Order: sequence, then structure tokens, then C-alpha cells
Amino acid sequence: MAAKFSFDVISKVDLQEVSNAINQATREVSQRYDLKDSKTTIELNQADNNIVVASDSEFSLKSTVDILETRMVKRNVPLKALSFGKVEDASAGTVRQKIDIQSGITKEKCKEIVKIIKAAKLKVQATIQDEQVRITSAKKDDLQEVQQLLKESSLDIHMEFGNYR
Repeated sequence: MAAKFSFDVISKVDLQEVSNAINQATREVSQRYDLKDSKTTIELNQADNNIVVASDSEFSLKSTVDILETRMVKRNVPLKALSFGKVEDASAGTVRQKIDIQSGITKEKCKEIVKIIKAAKLKVQATIQDEQVRITSAKKDDLQEVQQLLKESSLDIHMEFGNYR
């Protein structure tokens, strides 16, 4: 009997690294001359997997988000895992922006991944398991082709490959 090989397509962000990036960005905002006196806050809500950035002007908000993105890149947090909400007015003339952190792959994106794999007509089997997709095959080469195919696809989500067997 031939051995079956498999891997999982997952999307997971290390919230500790996100927290560290937020701490670094907060420190930099408090030290920058153009943002020093602004009422800028960056808050991580781990329960809802989101970040709320608030500031007293839209310019300082955009600068703060730019600093935050830079810190996240340096800490290997993928920017594809972040979805930025629109800038909205808050109380006392301030503005805020909500940034959602992707955890897991949505059902629609899982179905898109399976559709892409089936369209490639490779001898692999794709199964959706909660918020991940498991790919199985008898050949490791087919699995590597699927990985390359998914990396080149334009799904606009953060994907990792793990749980190799």
C-alpha cells in the first residue's frame, strides 16, 4: 500500500509578535516630534482579534498606521493577515481606524482554494476542515506543485503550509 502524504493550508498570526510590534510603535509615536503631542493610542483587543488606532487628526492616524505596519514587517507579522477598516470619526474631534487580524481561513476562501486545486487537475485531494484545508496525495511532488500554485494565486489572504506528514 502506498503511503499518503499531506499538509495543511492554514492562516495563523502570532499575537505575541503583534503585541510587541504595537508596543514598539507606541514608543516610536511618543518620541517622534510630529506625533509627540497628538493624542494617539494603539490598542490590541485579543478577544476580538483586532487593533484600534485612534488619533486627533487623519494625518497623524495615517502616520501611526504606517509606523505600525513597519514594526509588524520587522517582526515577521504578514500584512496580508491585516484588513484595514475605514477611517471614522470618534468623540471630541478625533478619528479612529479598526484593523482586523485574520485568524483562520473563511469558508469562502477555503472553497476558492479547493476550486483552484481542482482546476489544476493534479492527483491530490483537498478537504476543508474548519478554518483550514488539508491536501493529501500519494506523491510529494504533487503536494509541492499545489504549494507553488497557491503561492502564485491571487487570494489576498495570508496562507501558511504546515503539519507535513
